[in-house]
Amino acid sequence: MIVRRSSVELDKLRRSGLLVYQILEKLKSMVAEGVTTQDLEIAAERMITDAGAKPAFKGYYTQAAGTKYPFVLCTSVNEEVIHGMPSPKRKLKKGDIVSIDTGVLLNGYYGDSAITVPVGEVNDSVKRLLKVTQESLEMAIDKVRAGNRLFDICGTVEKHVTSNGFSIVREFVGHGIGTSLHEEPQIPNYVDRRGENPRLKPGMVLAIEPMVNAGKPDTRVLSDKWTAVSKDGSYSAHFEHMVAVTDNGPWVLSRP
Repeated sequence: MIVRRSSVELDKLRRSGLLVYQILEKLKSMVAEGVTTQDLEIAAERMITDAGAKPAFKGYYTQAAGTKYPFVLCTSVNEEVIHGMPSPKRKLKKGDIVSIDTGVLLNGYYGDSAITVPVGEVNDSVKRLLKVTQESLEMAIDKVRAGNRLFDICGTVEKHVTSNGFSIVREFVGHGIGTSLHEEPQIPNYVDRRGENPRLKPGMVLAIEPMVNAGKPDTRVLSDKWTAVSKDGSYSAHFEHMVAVTDNGPWVLSRP
């Protein structure tokens, strides 16, 4: 069931989304050579607590992993696609990219967003991967309009990414968001003809999150049961925003 949120609910989701934005902006400013992913984790948890919120990811259970996720952040470096686990041993190096994904629960409503940040100067091919992934998200956001269909979003990401020579990760998808972290509908970054293609209506809130590999799309999950990596070891980028469908077009809840 796809839930349509009232204006009061959208305002609450907006506050959650802006908190996540503020956290990610702070973490982005911290990313540098020698910083550990655990340093980012500690800073994020402090900000969430200070805001009177709860982490959305810490304690989150999935049947596939068979265990609860132990951190407030997912910090996925280079070939790690999503769900990379913070560690004091993982020092960022010049030329790395790190995807930082986090979520909060504030006053009963969830916020969720992700960015991928270069560590110092990266080569031109990596810059292009980040640029194309971010562009695909912005182009998808523009399709979040009442009367459009879900496949308009999915197809927009797929077309932009593949036409630029990159590949779409197919095993992981975006999602609705509200009083649960993951709600209907699922939002693949490609057109899945087997899936539902609902018409977009005001009040729907979508977490759109392109996950793009520089090489082939195939992934595998490491022995920690969480971290997904590209099978061929190619770099992977990930950006995410929460977007509400309104009568006046898309409203990005997770940025000012």
